[in-house]
Amino acid sequence: MPQMTAVQIRSPGAPFEVVKREIPAPRANQVRIKVQACGICHSDVLVKEGHWPGLKYPRVTGHEVAGVIDAIGPGVTMWQNGQRVGVGWHGGHDGQCDSCRRGDFMGCRNFQVTGFQEDGGYAQYLIARTEAVAAIPDALSPTEAAPLLCAGITTFNSLRHSGAVAGDLVAVQGLGGLGHLGIQFASKMGFHTVAIGRGKDKEPLALKLGAAKYLDTDAVNVAKELTSLGGASVILATAPDSKAMSALIDGLGVGGQLLVVGASADPISVTPIQLIMSRRSIRGWPSGTARDSEDTLNFCALTGIRPMVETFPLEQAAAGYERMMSGKARFRVVLTMN
Repeated sequence: MPQMTAVQIRSPGAPFEVVKREIPAPRANQVRIKVQACGICHSDVLVKEGHWPGLKYPRVTGHEVAGVIDAIGPGVTMWQNGQRVGVGWHGGHDGQCDSCRRGDFMGCRNFQVTGFQEDGGYAQYLIARTEAVAAIPDALSPTEAAPLLCAGITTFNSLRHSGAVAGDLVAVQGLGGLGHLGIQFASKMGFHTVAIGRGKDKEPLALKLGAAKYLDTDAVNVAKELTSLGGASVILATAPDSKAMSALIDGLGVGGQLLVVGASADPISVTPIQLIMSRRSIRGWPSGTARDSEDTLNFCALTGIRPMVETFPLEQAAAGYERMMSGKARFRVVLTMN
């Protein structure tokens, strides 16, 4: 049987290992994707360390997958061989639970995450359910498209559903993998974009990405600065630092919203008075469906938004993962295939 290279985790906490596996065949309502690029996301740690409930090992993780369909299972009609496609966090839904019946597929009771319940994109081939597949426009290369299928869709989708309108003050906390895309999206959506980061050295990049102003947390009280600008309609919190998020709440204007996409296990601290007096709120946002991924990809193709990436060959997935975990990557690490 033909074989492929894959990088698997044998058990929770075990090191990545490069292995040979049989190339899988798609079943009904599935397609096989020849992977061209796969982003490394911080959420991969949930599989690497076994923090996600119900995982089975060995497991190939990876949920920022860009490639080409090379085989189609029975019953598939809307996808063709040779079509450029991607798969993100949304790996499938049951279509039958109460959330799905209401059209809320991200709230599915049996929601499937790519690279969690089934194998993901740290491999030369991937099997994907048809409802999880998104078309990739020709304007985007595989290495550009891959990070947009998680970091991109999360920031784009959260901002477009935030309720902010063109001209509103929108602040983006963090200039990492999520934040450097969030700044670009906020600017291209017509928001008065303020970037928030630590250190003066980040200012040139923030302004280049589209921010109208940069606030250095080491130099100023960011909440007071935002208040002096009229208060933020939205603060998009992308850096997984709950203490830093808590410090921004007083920078929200009347009806302002702290929109959290940076995942941290620590609690956000806020008093009821901070929320009540100015009708402020704190809201989280998960990724999005495959159709949301297509909207993200098409918006990027239209506006010129691109992720900044560092690439590693598939066989060096362990080194790429460590680069991501170190926080030194600028700004998304992407695995490429031979």
